[in-house]
Amino acid sequence: MDEKVVVERDVVVRDGDGGGNGTGSNAVWAIAFVVIVAIIVGALYYSGALKRFTSPQQQRQVNVEVSAP
Repeated sequence: MDEKVVVERDVVVRDGDGGGNGTGSNAVWAIAFVVIVAIIVGALYYSGALKRFTSPQQQRQVNVEVSAP
């Protein structure tokens, strides 16, 4: 008498590697992105590069008078 027992089991299959795709991870990446952009914009602002791009170009004239003895 060979009796066989068949066991059925539900298997949950996750997309991807099963980690790092949750809401908490997305929130951390979003905050990191905002911080990085803020650092870049701050560096451009304090270096004066941002002011040069946003303000109109001004022409400066310098009068130099040279007299020889």
